[in-house]
Amino acid sequence: MRVAVFSTKTYDQEYLDRFNDSYQHQLIYFSAPLNRDTTNLTQGFDAVCAFVNDEIDKETLEKIAANGVKVIALRSAGFNNVDVDAARAKGIKLLRVPAYSPMGVAEHAVALILTLNRKTHKAYNRIRENNFSLEKLLGFNLYGKAVGVIGTGQIGAAFCRIMLGFGCRVEAYDVYESDDLKDRGVVYKSFDEVVGAADIISLHCPLTPETRHLINAETFARMKPGVMLINTSRGALIHTQDTIDALKSGQLGYLGIDVYEQEEALFFNDHSESIIQDELLSRLMSFPNVLVTSHQGFFTKEALEQIATTTLKNLADFEHNRPLENEVTARG
Repeated sequence: MRVAVFSTKTYDQEYLDRFNDSYQHQLIYFSAPLNRDTTNLTQGFDAVCAFVNDEIDKETLEKIAANGVKVIALRSAGFNNVDVDAARAKGIKLLRVPAYSPMGVAEHAVALILTLNRKTHKAYNRIRENNFSLEKLLGFNLYGKAVGVIGTGQIGAAFCRIMLGFGCRVEAYDVYESDDLKDRGVVYKSFDEVVGAADIISLHCPLTPETRHLINAETFARMKPGVMLINTSRGALIHTQDTIDALKSGQLGYLGIDVYEQEEALFFNDHSESIIQDELLSRLMSFPNVLVTSHQGFFTKEALEQIATTTLKNLADFEHNRPLENEVTARG
């Protein structure tokens, strides 16, 4: 199958090429993202392969359908960047990678917690300047702290297990409760109860119309003063301006984010010689108690292998009219 692979980095090509021997797809790589302005690149292709920040809206779908594209293979689990209804209307199949190394994302969330708490990033920079002072590096014990987990799918469940290992009291909210996590000691409560009691809150839910700006001014008002908030899921789960206001007032004591609401214009690219025009992100990064990473929670060898092998198999299943195990059939 002839496939246009968008938003390609060196690691994407390396892993897709490595595992393509078994499938023999004709993979053509484009560093450009897929959006309404780059659809001309899809001419002559049966399929496109896209990533989390490609903008696959109704107009994009109309144009690629006119070019003959019949299937979209996402290199991600989330599909909030795709107009699913428009894809269905155009007869374009939408495939995804439902899970890849959930432990990797969960471990990155823990890394953000530990770094923010013990300020190891600041200590590293101090030592390099021969400054061995401990002033302003004070942290707190994780043991015994209340950790609130919003969403206990595969990633959230992995995160719960890790935090239980630290000796934390883990409380969670999810529409679907896990008996296994309950047996391990996780206590399920309402959303308001979880965010109101937690010392640390970690978000592990998908972005849907219902969860957009789940964390906002009203939510912050219900939290403990000085709470730590971690987001390794989707940027739009939190209202950015409300988050800045909570940081300024001290209601939010720590923020660790691996995702950002407007990240598609910045993340995954080198802007070190540019002036960042995003005022909200620049303001966030100005706070000493904020840690931002650029959507690298998934970025492990194991995850890239799983993404590559599942994506290639999805395309082969479509090509050979086999059942599509990983087809997206509804927005929810």
